[in-house]
Amino acid sequence: MAFKKPFHDVKTSAPLRSSDRRKLKQRVVETFSLNPEDGDIMLPESTMSLKFGTHVDEPGVAYLSPEGDPLWFSLGKASSDLIPAVYTLWKKPNLLPVITTPSAVIPVLMGGADLMIPGVVRHPEDIRRTELVAISRYIADSEMIAPPLAVGRMAVDSQELKEAAKGKAVNVLHTFGDSLWQMGSKAEPPEPVKINIPVTGDTSAEIPQATVVGETSSESPELPVLSVGGGNDNVEGEGPSSSLTTLTPQEVTSILRSSVLQVICSQLSTMPPSAFPISSSTLYSTYILPSRPLSSEQYATPIDIKHSSHKNLTSFLKSLEKDGLLKLKDFKGALNILGVNPSHVELATHKSFTTLGDKEKTEEKKADREKAELSRVKELNARKLWKPQGHSVHFFAEIGKNTKDLYSQNDIRTIINDYITAHQLANVNEQQYIHPDDVLVAVFTAGQSSESIQYMKREDAVTRLSQRMQEWHEVTVEGKDPIVRKGALKPVSIVVKVRQGKKASTLITGFEPFLISADFLSEELKRICATSTSVSPVPGPGNANEVLVQGKQIKTVTDFLIAQGVPKRWVESTDLSGKKK
Repeated sequence: MAFKKPFHDVKTSAPLRSSDRRKLKQRVVETFSLNPEDGDIMLPESTMSLKFGTHVDEPGVAYLSPEGDPLWFSLGKASSDLIPAVYTLWKKPNLLPVITTPSAVIPVLMGGADLMIPGVVRHPEDIRRTELVAISRYIADSEMIAPPLAVGRMAVDSQELKEAAKGKAVNVLHTFGDSLWQMGSKAEPPEPVKINIPVTGDTSAEIPQATVVGETSSESPELPVLSVGGGNDNVEGEGPSSSLTTLTPQEVTSILRSSVLQVICSQLSTMPPSAFPISSSTLYSTYILPSRPLSSEQYATPIDIKHSSHKNLTSFLKSLEKDGLLKLKDFKGALNILGVNPSHVELATHKSFTTLGDKEKTEEKKADREKAELSRVKELNARKLWKPQGHSVHFFAEIGKNTKDLYSQNDIRTIINDYITAHQLANVNEQQYIHPDDVLVAVFTAGQSSESIQYMKREDAVTRLSQRMQEWHEVTVEGKDPIVRKGALKPVSIVVKVRQGKKASTLITGFEPFLISADFLSEELKRICATSTSVSPVPGPGNANEVLVQGKQIKTVTDFLIAQGVPKRWVESTDLSGKKK
């Protein structure tokens, strides 16, 4: 989940220009089939935009109400998707298709998990894979809908949802209680409302076990208390919540005690004395909670101090000290751990288990690998191609080659060498030289018989033939189809000039063939160089653009282009400012 942890980078919010707000409102109205009046509610006047980076450095943009509540967000560089936040869904609960799930599942979704198929109680009849959906608490009354508490994308379609017994149903993007919600007013969800939403699914007592999978936060005690409209979670007739096991306070205490034994065996017993003292809150949040067994996800009762028989952390830790597991000391009202007893009898019989922390580390490693793969420079492969035209058409037709195909330089070299061998044109003493026949001479001279060619190097013959052909070029990048265009491929040009006799500016042209748009280049260089940029069309035919960056930025621009995959040999720079770069 993108907002499981606090934002890594948050920019200053800025009001949207009226024209930008109108365009955004139009997108909302068209995408979600709203009337203009609803559009004004979903995107009011004085809406602000805020750029951010998630805890895995994924860029995004949030659109905030004048009061600061996140209304919409998008994730990913240059993403055009608009995803409603829960604050928006509370204003219009039927904005997205609604999927319901048992009450016991909601806190686990808030902890960072995705929703699995067995956890779906009701869902729309016709729903597509990757479609945005809202997730709300299941209520037995089919005419009522609880406020949406999460939003995500479908991992399956409605048919798979009906037929599959297991697997992921929804990839959760944002929930009530996450860091995006905390950016706003932190309002509680409203009351359930009566609304007519066609759904399907078994609402009888035999509802499949509600299960979830994914990142489960070890910070469950810090999650906000879920109070949906002030109602009781155990709504009469709400059978699904009983499908998860409810624990007694004594059972919760037993699991927490096992978590302490686990963390002493795996970490605390090997830590040097200098690592102590450790504050009680650090021990609880950093060591005990992540060391809870992975099976903790299967219980309806949260495994935390509040639901244990001790009710508070101090009482729990003092019971551990009384049993000889910990050594505690009170410093000015704050309880600290001075050390642990690694030779305690319970530790000798403790059997290690997989913890929530282990699972979270695995997920983080996976996210890091995915991030590294996304950030890996995928270098563009650019090459020249040629197509027969003019006198070369007759030559290619005569040797049986397709006159409409494109040929690389190696292809042309092979064709020349095969022709030389077949017609015995090589010099017997110097194989690198040839004696071209009348056919080759006609091609090389383009019919100008006044030029006499007695002999030439093989490589010169390759060059002369390519000069009589039409030049094309091909650009390929890993994972995408090649892009082939007519015309010669030229390097990206970076030129520093002094305009109007004052400050130097850097001008970049010729980047479009390398799959870089002018707007993207301008925005990124504006951010990297921390200066102003502009885009203007290049005079002449075609749709080429020129990006201007204030100041002398040759090295910065070159490094950025290479980072975007442009091979260094296809970047040329010139400083015409008359000063040192």
